[in-house]
Amino acid sequence: MIDLYSFDTPNGRKISVALEEMGLPYTVHVVDITKDEQFAPAFLAIAPNNKIPAIVDHAGPKGTPVSVFESGAILLYLAAKTGRFMPAALEEQVAVWEWLMWQVGGFGPMPGQVHVYLQVQDEAARAHPLARYQKETNRLYGVLDARLAGRDFVATTGEPSIADFAILGWAWRHERHRVDLAALPNVKAWYERMMARPAVMRGFAVPMRHAA
Repeated sequence: MIDLYSFDTPNGRKISVALEEMGLPYTVHVVDITKDEQFAPAFLAIAPNNKIPAIVDHAGPKGTPVSVFESGAILLYLAAKTGRFMPAALEEQVAVWEWLMWQVGGFGPMPGQVHVYLQVQDEAARAHPLARYQKETNRLYGVLDARLAGRDFVATTGEPSIADFAILGWAWRHERHRVDLAALPNVKAWYERMMARPAVMRGFAVPMRHAA
């Protein structure tokens, strides 16, 4: 029922994990961003910001197809569609919104810049921006570690929320961020707890690259 247009990135994995956790049938359509496939007119029709991921839900509201772009919006849509991984009470939803926005606004853009500047070969050109983004990335991991003190999940109790799925997509790349989870015991325990979930395993295993 759902077409997922994605690639093997943190933002892409957020959605495959959520779809697996929610038990929604989906088909992956690989959009190879290393070959600029995100600029194809057919993809731009559903993702006008030419970024992955995007979905088309063929069983959308009132039975009509709907497309959704931006990973945070997709997670909110899927939670509303299924009634899962989002608390029913408004006052309990607030923390999920906050930590989802924390991820899309910071814990993604900042470590993403670390990815970029680690690839710059000119040491003089990369030194200042890499130090800046590495410092902020480390700070954000620290914020997450403090939040997870005494908690199993980031924004809810009993079961994870879409905020956990969003954050997990980026924590999955902690080694690439040059972050040692051993120094962040609460994040480490949460990460291991989340990655041990069968649906999460499936979400990370689904192919999101073209076959060689």
